[in-house]
Amino acid sequence: MAEKILILGPSWVGDMVLAQSLFKTLKTNKPDCQIDVAAPAWTLPLLERMPEVSEKIALPFRHGEAAIWQRIKFGKALKDKGYTQAIILTNSFKSAILPWAAGIPRRTSFLGEMRYGLINDIRALDKTKLKKTVERFVALGLDKDAALPQTLPIPSLQASPEAAWVLASRHGILNNKSRILGLCPGAEYGEAKRWPTEYYAEVANHALKNGWQVVLFGSEKDVPVTGQINQLAQNRCVDLGGKTKLGEAIDIMSLCDTVISNDSGLMHVAAALDRKLLAIFGSSDPYHTPPMHPDAVIEYLGLECSPCFKRECPLGHLNCLKQITPERIQARIG
Repeated sequence: MAEKILILGPSWVGDMVLAQSLFKTLKTNKPDCQIDVAAPAWTLPLLERMPEVSEKIALPFRHGEAAIWQRIKFGKALKDKGYTQAIILTNSFKSAILPWAAGIPRRTSFLGEMRYGLINDIRALDKTKLKKTVERFVALGLDKDAALPQTLPIPSLQASPEAAWVLASRHGILNNKSRILGLCPGAEYGEAKRWPTEYYAEVANHALKNGWQVVLFGSEKDVPVTGQINQLAQNRCVDLGGKTKLGEAIDIMSLCDTVISNDSGLMHVAAALDRKLLAIFGSSDPYHTPPMHPDAVIEYLGLECSPCFKRECPLGHLNCLKQITPERIQARIG
């Protein structure tokens, strides 16, 4: 009988992209297994582009909400699904309630927030051995104490070029064989991960001068940033800030020749779409959550004060980002 595995997925876009390495590992080792993923609704467009995932289950809980009784009720509703194992990718107490309530016999995760009983297949987390987030995800899909594969599977999102061009044309992106540069200037975590707006604008102007189309990606929170970049570029960019849902942004990004991004969820999306990627790191650690694509270019200065993991620069100068000059990035674009 084929195994049926429920994955309790992460809430962040980037982490969900990295989780595909786990899904691919499970399919390699157990080709007949069925993988279902339960995760916040906003991550489902990612799962829809991962062929390894059978059923995508939207969790109705708000971010940070305990909702203990609701989680128990939701879990009980899954009892007749016949899951043989649950793998919980998050470390919170509340995330382990649902698979326990669903009566899934094997519940695998790191201990996290003292989840004895809720987790009955507890894995030891040695952060010196499992340094990267993706390594921790993949380890949970292996037998206990099994070694990681020498090469981890690379996330690869599927997008339809035909559907993407129909969508892109609605936003004024031309299918005229000119190269497309995607810029992802957002940083959900904080300003210490955001390459300066005027630097992005300088790169945009350079690309426009050389015949590129420039597309600005961002959520509603990024509208002021994408708007400022476009203004500094004389409104010659296609500004998608706040104008696309995640799935639409993924499809349009699949048309880009090159993507420049801060350390963000869209950085991992670009890598998983096999786009040429320039990833700019400031306060965060490129050795912990790097883009998985082997050809991705990581721009990181490794200053004495880096990585600090702060939302804002504690020293007030933001040198880790400001000293990565636009000229340095322009030279990489080609």
